Amino acid sequence: MAEKMRELAGLMHHLTPYPVFRIGPVTIDSTVVNTWIAMAILFALVYWLSRGLSTRPGRRQALLEAIVGFVANMAESDLGDAGRRYIPWVGTLLLFILVMNLSWFIPNMIPPTTDLSTTAALAVTTILFVHIEGIRRGGWKYVKRYFQPMFIMFPLNIMEELVKPVSLAVRLYGNMFGGKLVVLALGILVPLLVPVPIMLLEVLLGSIQAYIFAILTVAYLDMMFRGH
Repeated sequence: MAEKMRELAGLMHHLTPYPVFRIGPVTIDSTVVNTWIAMAILFALVYWLSRGLSTRPGRRQALLEAIVGFVANMAESDLGDAGRRYIPWVGTLLLFILVMNLSWFIPNMIPPTTDLSTTAALAVTTILFVHIEGIRRGGWKYVKRYFQPMFIMFPLNIMEELVKPVSLAVRLYGNMFGGKLVVLALGILVPLLVPVPIMLLEVLLGSIQAYIFAILTVAYLDMMFRGH
């Protein structure tokens, strides 16, 4: 029992990013390296699915078309025909986050989404993309709406926009970090059977969290089109 308590006490060590190597004054930690690994897996998966495309699809092409169709339905359900423009962005977010969420099945790999810096970077990039698209499509009219319904609402409207990336980042980080922590703790306390269904639940949770992040991106784009 004392040994298990010592392992539980050091549990956070298994989820804490650690330095891997340095490039000059810059330290590259495990989160960055694991993100690169997730990117390599995603590139390899997309290459495998997309090679040898034909008018008579096989199983690989059918799977690829199903994924593209799923993302297209997500984008077009709220945005209509305009959503086709954002299929690559939404699809990349969905698949990239999914691969990172499920990368914890790789031995000794800490999922990048259990690090708040990763989820914050994804959230800030997404919200910036939404605003860039808003300015591109609406110009001054897009900026003007932050002063509506009256000028005094400008600070509140800006605060609302600042909350969006925080919400996106913390939701993804909290769910993935908490889930991984529970699985590790159960693996120490009851190492034989109990962690298995929890791990299966984590697969579902990781998939749901990737979907939620992507669908919220679509919702924010829809708000950008329609206004506050």
